[in-house]
Amino acid sequence: MDVKIESSWKKVLEEEFIKPYFKQITEHLKTEKAQGKIIYPPGPLIFNAFDKTPFNKVKVVLLGQDPYHNPGQAMGLSFSVPNGVPPPPSLVNIFKELHDDIGMDIPKTGNLTKWAEQGVLLLNTSLTVRANEPMSHSKIGWHLFTDTVIEKISALKENIVFLLWGKFAQEKQAIINEKKHLLLKSVHPSPLSAKHGFFGNKHFSKTNAYLVKHQIDPIDWAL
Repeated sequence: MDVKIESSWKKVLEEEFIKPYFKQITEHLKTEKAQGKIIYPPGPLIFNAFDKTPFNKVKVVLLGQDPYHNPGQAMGLSFSVPNGVPPPPSLVNIFKELHDDIGMDIPKTGNLTKWAEQGVLLLNTSLTVRANEPMSHSKIGWHLFTDTVIEKISALKENIVFLLWGKFAQEKQAIINEKKHLLLKSVHPSPLSAKHGFFGNKHFSKTNAYLVKHQIDPIDWAL
């Protein structure tokens, strides 16, 4: 199968696309579509995170769990929604922390493409989901693919900031080399947990301080 993904990632991940598990993912998605199931995000956006943030541009990895499962929200970037779509609750809390941390005005949009284009890999650990069924594709093999993505970044790059929010993201700590990267951990920005340690974590200013310390251009978080 010829996967349409940005060329630098295609080179780094080329072995994955011919492995049995990846073929199983492809067949699973084809079967569900043939059954009339709606899958998010739309096909051309499944690898949007990679297309917007080429391998050689990655500075920060922001891990999400799986795509939004309501109509019109998922765009292949973790936590992000298209222009004109109201920011979901977790993203609202991310913006609150950004305001409190660095004084950024609360954005009018929930579209995080500007972050991705600056080197923030907005990676969900599952790249697809069935409509209205959260975590419905979490067991079809995507974790094998995205774990490899994290392992490749850890092994082949240096001084990357990994933002691990919530237990699910923090389970990836074991495959990241902490000696040459920065891991920033807190509870998830979900309304269920944000007040227990997400608010006040100052991860955005800490990210930029680390990047500047290593002579890497900081992220302009304004949208």
